Amino acid sequence: FASYYGDHMVLQKAPAAAVVWGYGELGATVTVALASGGGTIVMKKTVRVKGPSGTWTVVLDPMDQGGPYALTARQGLENVTLQDVYFGDVWLCSGQSNMAMTVMQITNASQELAAAARYPYVRIFAAAPARSSVELEDLERVDLPWSIPTAENLGHGNFTYFSALCWLLGRFLYEALRYPVGLVEVAWGGTPIEAWSSRRALQLCGLPEHVGRESSFRADLVLCSSSSPGLASSASLSQHPSGPQTPSVLWNAMIHPLLNMTLRGVAWYQGEANTVLNTDWYNCTFPALIADWRWAFHTGSARQTEPLLPFGFVQLSTYRRQSPDDSFARLRWHQTADVGVVPNARMPGTFMAVAMDLGDERSPYGRRRIPNPLLPLPRSIHPRDKQNVARRLLLGARAVAYGEKEVVFQGPFPTRAVLEVSRGLLNVTYSQELLCRHRDTRAFEV
Repeated sequence: FASYYGDHMVLQKAPAAAVVWGYGELGATVTVALASGGGTIVMKKTVRVKGPSGTWTVVLDPMDQGGPYALTARQGLENVTLQDVYFGDVWLCSGQSNMAMTVMQITNASQELAAAARYPYVRIFAAAPARSSVELEDLERVDLPWSIPTAENLGHGNFTYFSALCWLLGRFLYEALRYPVGLVEVAWGGTPIEAWSSRRALQLCGLPEHVGRESSFRADLVLCSSSSPGLASSASLSQHPSGPQTPSVLWNAMIHPLLNMTLRGVAWYQGEANTVLNTDWYNCTFPALIADWRWAFHTGSARQTEPLLPFGFVQLSTYRRQSPDDSFARLRWHQTADVGVVPNARMPGTFMAVAMDLGDERSPYGRRRIPNPLLPLPRSIHPRDKQNVARRLLLGARAVAYGEKEVVFQGPFPTRAVLEVSRGLLNVTYSQELLCRHRDTRAFEV
């Protein structure tokens, strides 16, 4: 089997069919069998190993939610069996450091870690950070093979595995759905969207392949971005090899190997790195990435992943009060393709968790920089409140991915604004009733 299959995994349930694949001797016949917990064979498929990669691929019959099953691949006298396999919904979680933050780093970490054992049907998997100049067929390494959640693997270390936001979203999904949920984390801190994009997606936005190679950066070291529109000034960026910031290298090594997987949805938390690189291209690069991932996963899974794969993302939070730098605000606007709300015509089938009210300046997981007494103290771009972010993503997922009509997941939206100059007031009417818990004259900004 490919490196991301293993015991305890979750495969996508019906109506879609899961795809499994692996390696074998060229021309050999591989028999794939699915057996119930009692050992009864419920499905058997045969396939021939094809060249030049020496791989085989099987599309399983659609399976209802549940398990456990044993999945066996046999070639001649050799066989490999995966145990404790369940069928449910599989979600991919990707992005940079706010997605990579582990449960041990967030608010109420000890309580969250202690609760992990109550969710054995939310299964977790984390790919190891890797980059490649060419598209890979399989993952180079795996940080966390398919596992049942424990306090140890949810709090392994800072920004390692497993993703707190991904875990909380999966846990909330399980509580709403009451059937197994599989979570696949592929995240790397400080990485721009260009690294997660295929070359064809970048070309759609007119970005050449070399963009970012010479004028690269580390997102946790940069203090401010260029105020000029368009491409961030290379004078403000460090000059060194791009590494994981190089265009397409994370797509090649961390996303392309997963394309055979049948997915139910994607959760994305990224954008901080692009407040200092190609900020004003994000209104193209982000919709292009979504459309390209959808096409690639649909094609790679033998059309089992739906063409309009639900795609949820997190709005950038605030991180520094009264800052003259507007790069985060500009990026936030571009996250919606300059419309202000999703789903929209350029970003159908998407949903956003609003997070600009969840800033956490005092988070100990902040930006690192070389001390400079002339510059203000660094503020944290890593809020610890990931529970509310996950709850908001869940609302969007229920409405957009699962089609629940009565779920309120947007707004309130302003419908009318009247400026009373003589009184110095702006009266805004909203589409929903507002409950103001904290009366603070600094609560709104126009």
